[in-house]
Amino acid sequence: MSMAGAGVRVRLLGPVEVVAADGPQAVNGLRRKAVLATLALHAGRVVSVDRLIDVVWGERMPATAENTLQRHVSYLRGVLGEPGSIVARRPGYVLNTGPESTDVQVAEHLLELARRATDRAEQVTHLTEAVALWRGPPLADVAGSAWLEEQAEHLARLRLEAERALAEARLSVGEHARLVPGLERLVRQHPFDEHLHAQLMLALYRDGRQGEAVTTYRRLRAALRDNLGIDPSPRLRELERAILRQDTAIAAPAPAPAATARPVAVAAQLPPGVPTFTGRDAELATLDALVDSGGAVVVSGTAGVGKTALAVHWAHRAAARFPDGQLYVNLRGFDPAATPTEPARALHGFLEALGVPAARMPSDEDLMVSAYRTAVAGKRLLVVLDNARDAEQVRPLLPGSPDCLAVITSRDQLTPLVVTESAQPVILDLLSPDEARHLLVRRLGAHQVAAEPAAADDIAHRCAGLPLALAIVAARAATNRRLSLAAVAGELGDLNAFHGGDEATDVRAVFSWSCRTLSPQAVRLFRLLSLHPGPDICAPAVASLAGVAPAATGPLLTELTRANLLTEHTYGRYAFHDLLRAYAASLADDAESPADRRDAVHRLLDHCLRAAHAADLALHPHFSEISLPPPRPDVTPENPRSRSAATAWFTAEVPVLLAAVPLAARSGFEGHAWRLAWAMAGFLHRQGHWQDWLGTQRIALAAASRVGDRAGQGHAHRSLGLACSRLRRYDEADDHLRRALDLFTAVGDDAGRAHTCLNLGQLAERQGRHQQALSHSRRALTLFRRAGNRAGQGYTLNAVGWQEGLLGNHHRALTSCGEALRVLQEVDDVQGQADTWDSLGHAHHQLGDDRRAVACYEHALELFAQVHDRYAVASTYVNLGGSHRALADLGAARAAWRRALSILDDLGDADADSLRADLEQLDGTRLS
Repeated sequence: MSMAGAGVRVRLLGPVEVVAADGPQAVNGLRRKAVLATLALHAGRVVSVDRLIDVVWGERMPATAENTLQRHVSYLRGVLGEPGSIVARRPGYVLNTGPESTDVQVAEHLLELARRATDRAEQVTHLTEAVALWRGPPLADVAGSAWLEEQAEHLARLRLEAERALAEARLSVGEHARLVPGLERLVRQHPFDEHLHAQLMLALYRDGRQGEAVTTYRRLRAALRDNLGIDPSPRLRELERAILRQDTAIAAPAPAPAATARPVAVAAQLPPGVPTFTGRDAELATLDALVDSGGAVVVSGTAGVGKTALAVHWAHRAAARFPDGQLYVNLRGFDPAATPTEPARALHGFLEALGVPAARMPSDEDLMVSAYRTAVAGKRLLVVLDNARDAEQVRPLLPGSPDCLAVITSRDQLTPLVVTESAQPVILDLLSPDEARHLLVRRLGAHQVAAEPAAADDIAHRCAGLPLALAIVAARAATNRRLSLAAVAGELGDLNAFHGGDEATDVRAVFSWSCRTLSPQAVRLFRLLSLHPGPDICAPAVASLAGVAPAATGPLLTELTRANLLTEHTYGRYAFHDLLRAYAASLADDAESPADRRDAVHRLLDHCLRAAHAADLALHPHFSEISLPPPRPDVTPENPRSRSAATAWFTAEVPVLLAAVPLAARSGFEGHAWRLAWAMAGFLHRQGHWQDWLGTQRIALAAASRVGDRAGQGHAHRSLGLACSRLRRYDEADDHLRRALDLFTAVGDDAGRAHTCLNLGQLAERQGRHQQALSHSRRALTLFRRAGNRAGQGYTLNAVGWQEGLLGNHHRALTSCGEALRVLQEVDDVQGQADTWDSLGHAHHQLGDDRRAVACYEHALELFAQVHDRYAVASTYVNLGGSHRALADLGAARAAWRRALSILDDLGDADADSLRADLEQLDGTRLS
């Protein structure tokens, strides 16, 4: 009996859903599902309004429950497709969709037919159809109602009764061997069910597996004793004894007379595997772990990542575990040369493979689905649904039998299947460098790859770890042996090099098939993302780049990630590999005018500059400032206001900013270039990224010089002076700082002059010219006071105190640094406070008060940790270790210096060598 043939409208044996003419329809809303389920369980009978309200809301009934119920009923009538499907009849409502209009009614009718049948084969047919109606736990998505949970338990018991009866009937017709996998699954689900264990023992015994049958009994006996404190029933104990003595009374029934019909071969539709398949160990292990779970697996990933190769390779490897056959269909979901395969066409092929004769082949798709699920019920089949377009194409092809496994491949993540069908997702990523190299070895031979390892690595890198691209390039090398791998790698300048001779092996064409499924807005965003220079991008930056509202960005990003044209590799951050970037860039060149591309870059740079400036101000709220040009319309920058948020933002965005500075410089946005470099300089300094700091400032200086921006040149020269000083390139540092001082003087920027004088003092101090350093700092203090910059005054007072200490005036140092600390606390500058606590510690140490020095250093470390200044942390640990040593606490000194050494080694700082020598002296042993 077919559900479709009986006019079934409502399914309850799994998630609650409605079957309309065009397939399953989701019912949105927990309470709407509860109303439908309650009416369907009373199909044809009136359910009172009070009863419905009690089931749906229970004790949490709102005052508007009756009105809300009316709206739910109206919605359900729309889903069912007929106004008369739910009739208002006092004192409530009745589901009026005809006889056997729910899968529960059909299942009960089939079970009744099986009970009445005298022919065992007929029983098997009815029971197989009945069991196939369960799609999972009944009423799976209406939890929370006590009455519906009771009904779900009843329907689960009904399923168990049907499965027991089906196993009994199949045992009676000699299907013991094919029964074993299903019964093993059932006893795992019902570990104390003696009836199921008895059936499994009998099936194993009749299949010639006497030892496993006895082991099954003993395993149950141990479970019953350990968990329930009882022994198996006398009936089960007698079955064990019969198995042990090989009693003829439990032997398999005599085989039925040979059928006159032509025997049907086991379906084996898998296409050939890829002989050179390599890697994917984790994904293969995941599939292996799911082989006995039944259900569905969705293997998704970007175009050319090897989804089909993985699925087919694993299917061949696991074929022996599916003795009833392997079905395969290419659904052509993303094939430009053909329309996607209709489910009815795929079902026709499956039914033929399963032995359904042409004369009995259904003509209606719903009838085909029913016939297909009936044919596979009780079988252990593997179904590979390759290249699926969407969930609706796949759903009719899912076998439904718990002993079958469906492996689906798609460029789309098929999230609806994961949600409603509990499909297990397996997301295929690009190959790692090692896997890519191994693929080249498999295709070209170990000798050729070993002869040119650097070229092989270059090929793997240029192919972005994409298996299709690697295969195309490997084929080029294999068919042109006179070419070296270096020569092949040199050809990979653009996407035109990744063409294997037809559309299926043309990377550009393969990518285009994915784009054809996107909305126009998503395609535009995909194009514009190629203009972003960094390794990844956050959602707010995407909104600014595209010039759309942030709320509109989320659905577009979801569309691109579901199509595997983007990956969300970290929460909220999106990326695509280099070949997809190149393809998106080619689309942008074709579809976006130069003005539109420039506008998008402008918006992106505005976003980066505004956010970086806000983050820098959060870390140094009152110390330094520059003016920003007004942003473009539709720019929605982030605004990290707290120190922790600013640090987190810089940590995530520094790779983007490092790429944005040269992008701005070469795109004609010179003002953005030097301002971006200025905004990130402090963070690069604190993190010890001194070469990056130097490189960005050189670009900034060139950009500002190109347009004659003297203020920009001054800021760039000053920052270059600081970076060169940190790298011990003192002559260059002095030249840059003096140029900066001249430029700030020329443009009348007293704050810039003050900062530069402070930096000249720091440079002189590093060179051991302490009196000159003090003079520069005092001049800076005068300029900061003239400008009214309180934070600048605090920093400079600390510098004055530090330099007074270096000149031996430690009491004056305490006075100046104490005043500095008060000012910096007043303006809440944590970095300046940390610097000053370190200076106070040094003064106390020089005055012999090392306990107070230790307390100061510990204050400094606590504050440096808040601003993530790694070099300052290391320097303070060095000072802390010195005070601990002065106090004869050698263990604490050693611990502090080892922490400092670890940071300095990580930064590659030359101070590490002298500290290592101090530690060797302290330890008396050489540290490697």
